[in-house]
Amino acid sequence: MADEQDGAIGFSGFIISLVTTAAVQFGDVPDPATGEKRPENLAAASQMIDILSMLEVKTRGNLTAQERTLLQEALYDLRMRYVAARQAPGSDGPGARS
Repeated sequence: MADEQDGAIGFSGFIISLVTTAAVQFGDVPDPATGEKRPENLAAASQMIDILSMLEVKTRGNLTAQERTLLQEALYDLRMRYVAARQAPGSDGPGARS
């Protein structure tokens, strides 16, 4: 992971940034730019999950074991978070905002 050591973002850092974006969309963490929590936006969170899923397919066979595990675990966690959010009382579906 020489590129990560040189200060450039590597694949793992990229995945973590997408996971962080999804967490912001779920309303779980404050927006890094404003420091404020946003209302839940399940459509945007779903889009981040779709992007990570696409990356999983497109990078298959080209990742280190550590990168593959990070991506698979991130996708699993985000998918479970999405299902829980959809089933939460007051959720009106993928575009629901609370």
